[in-house]
Amino acid sequence: MTAPEGRGIAGQNDTFRILHVSTGNVCRSPITERLTRHALTDRLGDPLSGGLIVESAGTWGHEGAPMEANAEVVLADFGADASGFVGRELLDEHVIRADLVLTATRDHRAQVISMGHSAGLRTFTLKEFTRLVRAIDPATLPDPRDEGVVERARALVRAAAALRGWLLAPTAEADEVYDPYGAPITFFRSIGDEINQALDPVVTALTGVRAPH
Repeated sequence: MTAPEGRGIAGQNDTFRILHVSTGNVCRSPITERLTRHALTDRLGDPLSGGLIVESAGTWGHEGAPMEANAEVVLADFGADASGFVGRELLDEHVIRADLVLTATRDHRAQVISMGHSAGLRTFTLKEFTRLVRAIDPATLPDPRDEGVVERARALVRAAAALRGWLLAPTAEADEVYDPYGAPITFFRSIGDEINQALDPVVTALTGVRAPH
């Protein structure tokens, strides 16, 4: 049996695959996936040209489902593209291929790690990863202009994993992005703002490029 393509534990060197995980893959992880792509495009022009691939899935994913209508509204607020999204259930192959798994909650993180595949060192909640990234000196990471965005991204994940035991969350809730499923658009928008704020330093650290103003 051939291992799926990707770096995770399968080992493809010219791409870096980011996997966002929530429960149903119709609210939080689609918003996070598409906001990540939008932010990467702002910085790199075309994320694929830098070797970055962004995907999402759900631990109880609604396979083949569209994202929630309110999630589409949130993405439109940020000018991000919601088109063509299809929900997926989280599978072993998604974890195997991922270089970085960012989850909505600690429970999602635990579920990903419990799947095995040496996922522990590359799986974080989104807000946990943001906290760790803020503590990393960008000067210690490879310069993307010399070594490429993929090498920088890999170094960032290694540095964040090394810091995890030293830089703990102030509260248990600090690392959670709560589920807006079934909630009014105002709550969806507040969750979208949370996700967007958490992503900004992450994408800056990954690419070495600040958001354009």
